Formats: sequence, structure tokens, C-alpha cells
Amino acid sequence: MLKARIMPREIGPEHSSAEWNYHPDLPLKNASIFQWPPSPAFLARWLAQNWLTLSERVIMVIASIGLWLLVYPPLEAAQSLSFGWIAQVWLVTFGVTFAVAGGLHWFFYMRKAQGLRLKFDKRGPAKGNRLWTFSDQVHDNMFWTLGPGVGFLTAYQVLILWALANGWAPVITFAENPVWFCLAMILLPIWSAFHFYWVHRFLHVPALYNHVHVLHHRNVNVGPWSGMSMHPVEQLLYHSTLLIHFVVPLHPIHLVFAMVYNGPGAAMTHTGYEDLLIKDKRRVALGTFYHQLHHRYYECNYGNQEMPWDRWFGTFHDGSAEATAETRDRKKKMFG
Repeated sequence: MLKARIMPREIGPEHSSAEWNYHPDLPLKNASIFQWPPSPAFLARWLAQNWLTLSERVIMVIASIGLWLLVYPPLEAAQSLSFGWIAQVWLVTFGVTFAVAGGLHWFFYMRKAQGLRLKFDKRGPAKGNRLWTFSDQVHDNMFWTLGPGVGFLTAYQVLILWALANGWAPVITFAENPVWFCLAMILLPIWSAFHFYWVHRFLHVPALYNHVHVLHHRNVNVGPWSGMSMHPVEQLLYHSTLLIHFVVPLHPIHLVFAMVYNGPGAAMTHTGYEDLLIKDKRRVALGTFYHQLHHRYYECNYGNQEMPWDRWFGTFHDGSAEATAETRDRKKKMFG
């Protein structure tokens, strides 16, 4: 899940500890937009940082508009299922995923352009361990991302485009409803975060975890290719967030945005770095320590920072030693 921008963009002091190469200020603060009592100032700052500047989300919207206008098949072509336009959707999804995950991997792990600055775990990708497909973490992650990951993400897009083209799912145009068109862009990541939390909790039921979700959790030390490295059953559940198009009137551009946000966007949040630095300023928001704690300790922080569920249901890990002890105790009770 792509994170919201909720911090100053200056680099500031860099914290480290025996467990972490880098971590933000601890304990983690409540960054949820669903705070009580509501804070108009916080909401205004969140809206401005994420939607009124050239933020990561705005860049994704611009890219989605360009992709729909330039490389996706026209909606009329999707009225009947045919190899040509389905292959075109697969090729676009594959290309965008490869470019984002591959580009981030090249920059951070091959070129090592940022070194270890803002990297949570000082270790690099694992090799020579039979835990991984092909005994290589990167090759394993690429296989599950570009195979089942791109496959399921394509299948959902094809299903929805086919339904939209035939009038079986509601569709709007910008000209008819510009206010809802723009508002839906802001709400889609919030819906995605809601969907992600509940699917993720379901995947941590011991039986499902041991046979399905464990594949993703082999990535204790994550990298860009880890974001969509999942078992096919998890791919089916995770990408089902796109089915909102069967319920809520939206435009195909919203579908492309959801594809970019939940697919290649997962590569960004699993980069292993908090932000991309350019001239000692945080220019692009990437991973969160919030989710990094989940990959390290498993039974905590199932959602993301914008949603309140982990705090409400007692599974929030704030980065403290006390929270680590509570999480390990919860894990023992769950798995025996």
C-alpha cells in the first residue's frame, strides 16, 4: 500500500538501533485521518500534502490518465472478449510493474545510489537459501510478481473493462460529473486501505497463513520486488479491491489508477527505504516503518497508517520494546 505524505520533507536526524539500520522518531504517532476528536488542521495538511502538490498520488493519477489515453484499448473494444485487447492490457500491466519495481531495484540495490540512508534493514536481498524459489530472494519475488501477480491484476482489469463496456457495471465521464470524478480519486486509496486491512487479517488466520500468506512473509527484509510477491490465492484476494467498480459509478481511468496504486505502488511501499532522497530532501515517499514492523514481527500493523483499525483492535505496534513483547506473545497464542 502506498503511504500518505505526513512528514516534513527535510531529512532531519537519522535514528538507528541494534535492531534497525534506520527508524523514524519512536514511538510512532497516530497518523490516521480518522482521529477523534477530528482535527481540521491535520485533515487540511493531509489533503494539501497528498493532493494539492506534485505528490506520489498525484503523479500516479497523471500517469493513469496518460496510460488510459495512450496505451490502453478503447472501451468499445472490450465489448467482446478477444485476444488482442486482453493481451494489450496484460502487456501494459506487465510493463508498468516491471518498470517501477525494476527501476527501484536498480536504483537502490544495484546502483546503490542512496546507500543505506533511510533504509530500515541494513541487509541486502538474500541468496543461496533454499527457502526461496530459485534459492534467490529477488528471482523468487520477480517470479511471483510478474507471473501470478500481473496475471490476476490483468484478469480483474479485463473483467471490469468488459463489464463497463457492456453496461453491466456503472460508469461515469468527467464531463458529466467532474466533482465525483475528482473526489473518487481521493477516496479510492482510502477504500483500498480498508479492503487491505480486512483481507490481510483474514490471511493471518493460522490455516491460511501457513498455506498461503507465508509466501509473502518470507520477505522479512523487503525489497521492491517483494510488494506483489504473493501466493495465487492471496493475489486473488488482494486485487479484488478493484471490484468496487461493480458497485460504485467510476471511470476506466479510476481502474487504471487502482491498478497502478495496488500493483506497482506495492513495489514502492516495499522498497525497504522510507523515502527517495534528492539533495538531502525527501522527494518521493516510499515505505513506512509501520509496515516494516509487520514484516519483522508478523502479528501487528495489519493495515496502514491512514486507517485506525490496528489501534482500535489492539494490534498496533508503535516501534517500542513493549509493543514487540506484546506482539510476540500474541503470535505464540495464535500459532501455539
